[in-house]
Formats: sequence, structure tokens, C-alpha cells
Amino acid sequence: MSFESLKNKIADSRKKSGNRKNTPAVYEDFKYMLQDVNRIYIGAKYTYRELIENPETAFKFKSVIEHYLLKETDPDTTIESDFYYMTPESFSYRTYEQLKVKLKISILTDRKGKQGKTDRVYKEQTVSLQEFAGIPLARKKRDGIVVQELILSKLAIVSFVI
Repeated sequence: MSFESLKNKIADSRKKSGNRKNTPAVYEDFKYMLQDVNRIYIGAKYTYRELIENPETAFKFKSVIEHYLLKETDPDTTIESDFYYMTPESFSYRTYEQLKVKLKISILTDRKGKQGKTDRVYKEQTVSLQEFAGIPLARKKRDGIVVQELILSKLAIVSFVI
């Protein structure tokens, strides 16, 4: 393929996609489901409806969502927003507590950069449900905390009685 034809192909694809600055951002990178021997990792941008409809979601977790989590949560709520506004008194909190959930979050922090400047960067860390729910909502907003991932224990899911 010549350079000119490649250049024209790229220009055509840009014309078809339109102006990206005016389109809303879609975070498909946080919509994933991975498993290892002990845990299931679920991206926090999934809604509960998408998890129920996804054939890769474990049946037992689908049952937990349908029978417990959707009692007080809208199906179109993302995992991120459910955890962000969750309180220790909520039914969702008690359900996730039984599942021994952990969360992977990003916190906006200051870091010393080059030439003595301070840069604002996101630092990832894994926290328990109790630690995350204990953070006041005002601090979550102030610190720019973003929920990236839900980490489920397979043993806890298997032992959960529906």
C-alpha cells in the first residue's frame, strides 16, 4: 500500500467519524470481565442490566444482582455510581459485604515532577468495601476518586446462599 493511499484512507475514516471533540466520551476500557483461579474482575462502567444480559457473567452473580441488588438499585445504574454513593446502611452494602468485595480505585494525588513542579496524577490502589464506604462523599469528590474495578471472590460467590 502506498503512502498516498494510506493517507487517503485515514482521512476518509476521520471524515466518517466526524468531529471527536463534540462527541461524548465513552469509557469502553472500563467494561471488561476477567477471571483467574480465585477472583472475578469486572469493569466499573458496566450497568447491572448489561451484566445480567452478558453471557460471560457468572450465573450465581446474575442471581445475586436480580434477587438482592436490584431491590433498591435501578438496573441502569453503573457499578461505579452504585459504590460511589453507597452507605454502610444500604442493602447493597450488606450484600457486597457478604461477597467480600474489593475495589480498585484511582485517587488524584500530587507528585513532585521535574524542576520542582508538582503534577496531579492518578494513583491506583485496591481497597476493601469497608474502607471505601467509610470515605465521605465530599472527600471522594474532592480527591477525584474514580472506581475502576469490582473484584469478587469466587469462593464468596459459591458460598453465598440465595
